Amino acid sequence: MQFAQTGQALGASYRFGDRVGSGAVGEVWTVTSADGATFAAKVLRPEHADDPSLVERFVRERSVLLGLQDSHIVTVRDMVVEGSRLAIVMDYVAGGSLRDVVQATGPLRPADALTVAAEVYDALALAHSRGVTHRDIKPDNVLLARPWAEWGPGDVRVSDFGIADVVGERIRQTTGLIGTPQYMPPELISQGRSGPPGDVYSTGVLLYELLAGRTPFAGPGTDFSVAYRHVSSRPPRIPVADPLWQILDALLSKEPDQRPTAREAAATLRRLLPSVDGAEAMARSEAPEDFTDVERPATVVRGAFSDSELEAFAAAPAADAGQDAPELGEAGSATIVRSIPRREVPTTPDVRSEDGTDTVPFWRTRKAMILAGSAALLLVAMVGGFAVLAPADQPQANGGAGAQLSTQLQGTALPTGLTISRAASYEPSSGQVRLTITYSAQKAPLSGEFLEIVPGLVAGEACPAVTWSGASVSRNQASLTGLDVECGWRLSGLKIPAGGRAEVTATVPVSPGDQKSFDAWLRAGSEATTAATQDPAVKGTSYPVQRLTGVEVHTPTRVVTPSPLRITLVPVWASGADELNPLYVSPASGKPSQMLDSVSDGEKGLRFSDGCGGALAVDSSGLTVTALQITPQCTVRASVGNFTELQSPSFAITSRENS
Repeated sequence: MQFAQTGQALGASYRFGDRVGSGAVGEVWTVTSADGATFAAKVLRPEHADDPSLVERFVRERSVLLGLQDSHIVTVRDMVVEGSRLAIVMDYVAGGSLRDVVQATGPLRPADALTVAAEVYDALALAHSRGVTHRDIKPDNVLLARPWAEWGPGDVRVSDFGIADVVGERIRQTTGLIGTPQYMPPELISQGRSGPPGDVYSTGVLLYELLAGRTPFAGPGTDFSVAYRHVSSRPPRIPVADPLWQILDALLSKEPDQRPTAREAAATLRRLLPSVDGAEAMARSEAPEDFTDVERPATVVRGAFSDSELEAFAAAPAADAGQDAPELGEAGSATIVRSIPRREVPTTPDVRSEDGTDTVPFWRTRKAMILAGSAALLLVAMVGGFAVLAPADQPQANGGAGAQLSTQLQGTALPTGLTISRAASYEPSSGQVRLTITYSAQKAPLSGEFLEIVPGLVAGEACPAVTWSGASVSRNQASLTGLDVECGWRLSGLKIPAGGRAEVTATVPVSPGDQKSFDAWLRAGSEATTAATQDPAVKGTSYPVQRLTGVEVHTPTRVVTPSPLRITLVPVWASGADELNPLYVSPASGKPSQMLDSVSDGEKGLRFSDGCGGALAVDSSGLTVTALQITPQCTVRASVGNFTELQSPSFAITSRENS
């Protein structure tokens, strides 16, 4: 099956352009949309289409990135599912990657290297705050908005969160090696652990490379030798000032808890900038022949190899590496997505020496295993017997009105950039539930009124009397909002900053019987709220942050030059476009609509731009557009809060004589 081809259609809206890159599970192509805009599309390789784990990881990249809206992270725009082809469409970042820069220019000036690394840490700090670990930071995955010759602060874009692992805990155990050998943190090699400190470490390797022109542990040996040096060797000192080396040494610490957080690292690097201002780039340094070992290297990979085996794999020449060593790839800079091989250990009979003594510990003998198994069965029987003999009215530890309970539910991002998460805890002594609702925003600040449905514990039960804090709250009135729902509350006065969050708490007098009913109650409220705000039968403009699904840009089909272009931003609800209640009209007269205030902080979050190569002029505010040049086809683009890359249908600009 051919992977893709220039000019071939990708779904109904795009056509392939040029192949621009290749990764562990996919290829990157430029694609052109129906309106002529250029994007990048990451397409899953056909040979992986039948691999459920890789498909799941690939599809997850979109949901991860949709929740990571940041100026330093590549923005996802669309996803195409077409037969066995999966593609994520994202912004095309035209300036190339840091890999191109390092290969072309060698080491960077310290000020440039620190600025780039600080912006990578900025992106990671946001990701880590959302529970996302990248796990494959390297120069190939750091892109630039402009070519290096034109580069400036703010141009860094972190890409390829496709193998990121969204976890609820800061650290977890992985199912295999995922990453790139030259940038793998030692805890991933030695223990299979991944987490935010691993991203901090990999970015420290990247910073070292930007300064020195090579990674700290590059050198002779196999790819496994390179990876093992992260565990066993100290990074060779490079000729930089002591304060800079101290932060590098901390970033490359073998112990995850001794590294700074991403946010702390970004702040520290920026504090160092004045001290390196004017310093020139160092000469490219050569990899040493030998490395200095640390005092206590960790020497276990997922528990699958002994110390002596691990050290033998690391020391073996490339030709004699053996098949038992973890296969990390063809090159140290290639991303690896591969489970670590597990060896079958044959059962060994009891072995005794000539004098009759055991040569294996007792706990490893067959007799010990039989005894241990018998003890385990006895324990199970005892526990079962206790459960049978326990009085029927004895309160159980896992639920019931007499047990403390907790549950939580994480929502997905809405088109406006709003994400709602809910957490509830039940305290039996009070007979009440404490419900905490967290509203998070992405690119744009959000405000206004929000709907929240808090149902009874059982379907058909009367709506509970809720006590609220953190917002001005009143009962939802269908005559005012157009939403006829039971147990609905209208929360007003909330202001959620861009990239921030706001919390509201509610005390609800309900007593769940067990964990299952408690989970179902929280889920019922969330689902009822979503169903109400996305009901296509509902008309009106209430609750825009939760209900707005899109924005259309309307213009006249023809405009005379020179004259202002009348632009109408039309809100799109689940029921369709609402031309009777525009979001905004330019040129503006009077105050912005309350809807615009809610989803984009008014005019602050609104900008128009020329979509036809200079035929339109946009004033300095970005809010008024004037037709200047005659053209048969023109478009105007708009950005409204979290709704970016909006574009009008084509219109014509004519002269007065032709009108």
